[in-house]
Amino acid sequence: MGKPSRYFRAGVGAVVLDPRGQVLVLERADVPGAWQFPQGGLDVGESPLAAVRREVEEETGIRARALRLVGQYPDLLAYELPEAAQSPRTGIGQVQYWFYFETGDGDAPLERLPPGEFRAARWTTMARAVAGAAPFRAPLYKKLGRYLNALRQTR
Repeated sequence: MGKPSRYFRAGVGAVVLDPRGQVLVLERADVPGAWQFPQGGLDVGESPLAAVRREVEEETGIRARALRLVGQYPDLLAYELPEAAQSPRTGIGQVQYWFYFETGDGDAPLERLPPGEFRAARWTTMARAVAGAAPFRAPLYKKLGRYLNALRQTR
């Protein structure tokens, strides 16, 4: 496989909160022990908000209508993948729009995730999500955590 193209893929990500204020993280099927927030690519012609709702539903089974938008990170955020994970399909990383959603107790049937890239899901604190993030994602997750704290203070 040749060197990947030098581009960042356009994407979206979601911080999904339960009624207790915990955040949803997903364990990758291909890298056991690697937990992350729901995220994915932005299709041509798709709005970032429609894309993130689609990604959350595809990856978690939580219906788009069960997500209540509570905020959007004010800037685009980017991360670069480790060189071994870069490919012509993924590029060198992602530039993403990030959204914050709340969901009710009965809206998150996480015991059976849709088949695909994740094998498990759990609710945890934002601090634990940041601490457990892959090193290339950690700076981005720290920014998401600081902004979540600011959102909580305005509510």
